[in-house]
Order: sequence, then C-alpha cells, then structure tokens
Amino acid sequence: MPLPKGYGPAVIQSANTGVPTLPIATADPLLESECPANGPCLACPVRGWRADAATRIRFAGPPVTLPDSDKAALRGEPSYIWRAGQDRRLQMILAAAGDRALGRILDDGCGVGQYLARLGAAAKASHGVELEADRAAQAARRAPRASVLRAEGESLPYARAAFDLVLSHEVLEHVTDDRAAAAEILRVLRPGGCLVLFVPNRGYPFETHGVYWRGRYRFGNIPLVNYLPRRWRDHLAPHVRAYRASDIGRLFDGLPGEVVERRVVFGAYDNLIARWPRLGRALRAFLRRLERTPLRALGLSHFWVIERI
Repeated sequence: MPLPKGYGPAVIQSANTGVPTLPIATADPLLESECPANGPCLACPVRGWRADAATRIRFAGPPVTLPDSDKAALRGEPSYIWRAGQDRRLQMILAAAGDRALGRILDDGCGVGQYLARLGAAAKASHGVELEADRAAQAARRAPRASVLRAEGESLPYARAAFDLVLSHEVLEHVTDDRAAAAEILRVLRPGGCLVLFVPNRGYPFETHGVYWRGRYRFGNIPLVNYLPRRWRDHLAPHVRAYRASDIGRLFDGLPGEVVERRVVFGAYDNLIARWPRLGRALRAFLRRLERTPLRALGLSHFWVIERI
C-alpha cells in the first residue's frame, strides 16, 4: 500500500552510531527548520547536537501526522506492554541468535522499543529503525543505549554486512515492497549473521489488523478474512499482508540466505488470561501443544530464522 500523499519519511545518519552508514547526503548545513517533529525529538540528533558531529538528515517530502486509525491500519500496533507473549518470543529470538545477540544488532521496525531495549542490554551495539516519529521517540527513551533512526525498511541507512543479528518482528506485512525490504535486511547482515523473522500467518482464523468496510477502517480481530480468495481478501485488507509459508519462500528466493528454522506459533492470549485466568491459561497450553501437530497451520505467526550466506 503506498504512503499517504505528502507523507515524508526521514533518513537520519550519525557518525557516532558505531555502525558504518551509507552516505545519504552531501555536507549541506543542518537546518533546525527541517526537523519533522517541529521540536525536540529523542529519536534523532536534529536538535541539541552540534553541526560538527557529522550528522545529516534528508527528507523525502513534507512530513504529516497520520490520524491514529490510519496509523494503526498502515503501520500496525507495536507492543506497548511487555507480557508473557512478548517474553516467549524474546526467548525464541535469543535461542535462534545464539552468540550473535551479543554483537551488533538491528531491530528493523522497532516500534516503541520493547524488544530493542531487551536485546540491546547485552549487545555490543544496538540499533533500531522506525518510520513513525512518535514511536521512534518512545523507542529511544526506552532503549537509551541504542541508536534509533527514522528510515524505510526498503532503504536501510547502513553499510553492507554491518550487523550480526536483524530482528524483523511483524513488520514486513506493512512495508510497501516486502521483497525490497527482505533484500535490504540480507544486505546489512554479515555472512554468518541471521535474520529472525515473524510475520502473520494466513492460516490464522482472524485478521488481526482490521479491515476496510464501506470506505471506513474497522480495527479489530475480523474472522475468516484470510480464508477468502486473495483478491477478495486484499480488497478488505489492502493495508496489510498475510503469508503462507510458500509466500515467504518466494520472498527470499534468490537472495543470499539459508533457512535454518521455520515454524508456526500461536499467540499467548494475555488479554484473555487477564479476564478469565483459568480459561485463558488452559487455552494457551492447549494451543502450544498444537504447535507440534499439523494443526499448527492455524497459528498466529510464522517464525523463520534465515542465515546470511
């Protein structure tokens, strides 16, 4: 889905990040009037840094503020609260990454920084990329050891082979060009580095990103949308993708990566447990057992680990 008219993503480069970055601008003077937030932003060095810090910024167009409903549709909702579901996924990430989690890491589409803060605690250097300015600001506050930049996933502002680990957590379904974003991830991974990928499973009985109905966006878990023929499904949910395993395989086909692990996982149902603890915990335990059966095809998300070759 294209960006709304007039939406101008920013790409920020700093010489103090510890990771080599691609040159994205000439040595033009940095102007405070170019700040996308019209004020101080902890996610970028536009305000409060000296010009001789070798900091540059480029804008693709005039920035606008998206209404909350449009932002939820276009970008999805990040993890605002850390609960059992997020903790389980963090353990999966760490197990897949091994020692690579101690090196240079990138959270590609870091949202408000929940995973970035926890992964960055032990990493040699931690970096996050987030397109939305307000979420990037929250991520920078939550992960003060990390460098958080605003950029599109299809054009990451880092040099080739810069990272040992890249996390893409429920992000590729939202980008304009998921194939280009996948290629960029593998470009910035060093040989032997790994991508840990979560994307929505089209076999899940609910579309968790809402739908457009009669011209209006309706947020929520909408049943059976992903079981419709793709043309109809994409008409109701043009703002987000859902993937079969074959879709992910085609996405990375011909790219320099090798799949070393893949499975489908169910959600943690923390909201249900908060309301009905016994019922929620029983359901969670039952669905996790299903992950070891063919019925895992009904799970919430694909979990893939891809090693750069």
